[in-house]
Amino acid sequence: MTFTSTSLRAASVVIAGVLGAGTVQAQGWEPTKTVEFIVPAGTGGGADQMARLSQAIIQKHNLMKQSIVVINKAGGAGAEGFLDVKGAKGEPHKIIITLSNLFTTPLATGVPFNWRDLTPVMMLALDQFVLWVNAETPYKTAKEYIGAAKAKSANPSDRFKMAGTGSKQEDQIITVALEKQTGTKFIYVPFKGGGDVATQLVGKHVDSTVNNPIEAVAQWRGGKLRPLCVFDNKRLIYKTKVTDTMSWSDIPTCKESGVDMDYLMLRGIFMPGGVTDAQRDYYVALFNKVRETPEWKEFMERGAFNQTALTGNAYRDWVAKEEQRHRELMKEAGFIAN
Repeated sequence: MTFTSTSLRAASVVIAGVLGAGTVQAQGWEPTKTVEFIVPAGTGGGADQMARLSQAIIQKHNLMKQSIVVINKAGGAGAEGFLDVKGAKGEPHKIIITLSNLFTTPLATGVPFNWRDLTPVMMLALDQFVLWVNAETPYKTAKEYIGAAKAKSANPSDRFKMAGTGSKQEDQIITVALEKQTGTKFIYVPFKGGGDVATQLVGKHVDSTVNNPIEAVAQWRGGKLRPLCVFDNKRLIYKTKVTDTMSWSDIPTCKESGVDMDYLMLRGIFMPGGVTDAQRDYYVALFNKVRETPEWKEFMERGAFNQTALTGNAYRDWVAKEEQRHRELMKEAGFIAN
């Protein structure tokens, strides 16, 4: 079962053509007051980490004259953040970093929001998903873990617990797909963010997660968690050792373990609707500068990101296709709001 569109795989070939040089023009628009950087998720997760790193890079390298402040608005599976930005039409001093809840939240809840209410700015990267277990468990492969979970599936009270960020969002979509692929049943336990999810797995309160790499890398490096497989159709490219014995590239794909599925998630920037092209272009140039810094490049490797980046029509077209893909996935999972 393939969850990644062909366009996503091909997107990287157009990076050079769509990003441009990306420097802020002195004669162009620039912020005149503090910029609010909205995170429609909890603290500690992948989106929150990326937003706060961007903030730190902008400040350290003096990339913007005005200050930028990160604000978490996670209520209603991120609806709080999206509605805030939707309601700020024409306001160029507000941006939002998005994840798959850009699609899943309105589809699952019926909240009056659609990505077309916003202005697409830039795809910063695509995020991976990894099947994680506590390092003290005996499971060394995804096949071993799935086999053990399947053996406990008959009795609902005995089922293994899968922790994830939010309900009817990407982590639960992957969990449902994993169930359908393998005939396994999990108890899905939602939390506000990926940081909380990793903490629960370290504490053995749950049996597994499908956290993004950046959300669990510290615990992996510390010997607390173990990666079993990555939900991609090819192994990760990063070969620097994370632990004494393993790099990201040493983690097998889930397909290698008999689970034929993959899923990548957007990490992208949007603005309110009704802003001008000059205002949008300012942030394109700003984030181009962010992506050139050594701090960003180190973060990309530490979090094993797919570094595809898009702007303009290429970004808008990608988002439209992903919306349709999520509609199909969520319909199959029974997550669409009535």
